[in-house]
Amino acid sequence: MTGAVLSRPVVHAPERPLLPVVGAATEVPLVPSGTARYVNLDTAASTPALVAVADRVAEALPLYASVHRGADYLSQVSTALYESARDTVARFVGARADDVCVLTRNTTDSLNLLAACVPDGERVLVLDCEHHADLLPWQRRGGTTVLSTGGTVTATLRALAAALAADRYALVAVTGASNVTGEALPPADVVELAHAAGARVVVDGAQLVPHRRFSLAASGADYIALSGHKLYAPYGTGALVGRRDWLDAAPAHLAGGGAVHEVTVEETRWAAAPHRHEGGSPNVLGAVALAAACDALAALPAEALAAHESALRARLEVGLDALPGVRRLRIWPDSTTPTGVVSFTVEGADPGLVAAVLSAEHGVGVRDGRFCAHPLLARLGVPEGALRASVGVATTAADVDRLLDGLAAFLAGGPATSYTVRDGRWQPADDPRPPAGLAGADLGAVARGAGCGGAAR
Repeated sequence: MTGAVLSRPVVHAPERPLLPVVGAATEVPLVPSGTARYVNLDTAASTPALVAVADRVAEALPLYASVHRGADYLSQVSTALYESARDTVARFVGARADDVCVLTRNTTDSLNLLAACVPDGERVLVLDCEHHADLLPWQRRGGTTVLSTGGTVTATLRALAAALAADRYALVAVTGASNVTGEALPPADVVELAHAAGARVVVDGAQLVPHRRFSLAASGADYIALSGHKLYAPYGTGALVGRRDWLDAAPAHLAGGGAVHEVTVEETRWAAAPHRHEGGSPNVLGAVALAAACDALAALPAEALAAHESALRARLEVGLDALPGVRRLRIWPDSTTPTGVVSFTVEGADPGLVAAVLSAEHGVGVRDGRFCAHPLLARLGVPEGALRASVGVATTAADVDRLLDGLAAFLAGGPATSYTVRDGRWQPADDPRPPAGLAGADLGAVARGAGCGGAAR
């Protein structure tokens, strides 16, 4: 193992976090003994909270009260915090003056909302490389064409242009960055093709906005959906931002208080968007958290985030390529400037076992499975799943090296202890580590809760 690690080509990468996050110094127990600082290379699933976000929520919590209808002082303060957060999120994604920002639970909620707003009889075009959050809502509504992803960016854009020329579509749904490889089609090209054919564009921004600057106004895209839990604000709020007309004409996303102007026993007069789609008591603290994250990322120098992640990705790619039997996944060999999400396979090894070994023996968290992108994993020739490492604002070169060293150790000698499958997940056969211990949680319950081998948006 030592020789493999020492012979690995070294690519310079940041040695310090770009922004501090909660839990960065968390120690986790190892097998067979000892502890190590937890290395979180699973930020594509969910990010930790920024320290600035947690501090802002702590400040807002004593001021929390009901919003929009209270005459008391704290209600007015909470209402101002909530509506100010909406404006901050809209500004963060470069919303135009007449765009609307609906605060939702997450990207999945946002895309399901938009799917219900597409006018009846209109068709939607989506690629088969999408996360399930940007595939299933369109499949369910009907009138959807799922376009096969080409082997290159050029081929995929040609296929998109041909599909738009062959049929009429109201909307093109496209990922801003793949949650499997970090790659994306050039947004300007997609928007140009769609708009020339009379179609709108929605960008699944879950894996884009935490990693790159984005502007609706500059890109010309019509909508963007995002999640706070991918954006260092894991407090249960996301957003759909974009053109107003469909949102004002559609049925309320969640019928209830706050979404109406007037109700009688015979009929209801609905409010305009965004309130039309925000029935019930809103998640004020989630909105505050999301806005704080947007402010923190927006305050970074223009290219700082991209440079931080690009250097870490380069170090990770070079290190993976130097390990025998490790193969990185790519959608398009001609794609450029991917985000810090890298998926790979280890020849002859179950991805779940490798992930379990990295966690139990090295304190490194990666994702294994099919990443809620089953059609894409099948297209990439790994329908059984793969491994994914993803970096973020708190990732350092030392974190990447911990993963590479753990993989080198696995390749050199296999697991240091025996493992077994319990409830569909690999675990140490005789696990001496204590249960999680928080509110009665236990590691077995975590394993039993495993879903699609990815993460919800």
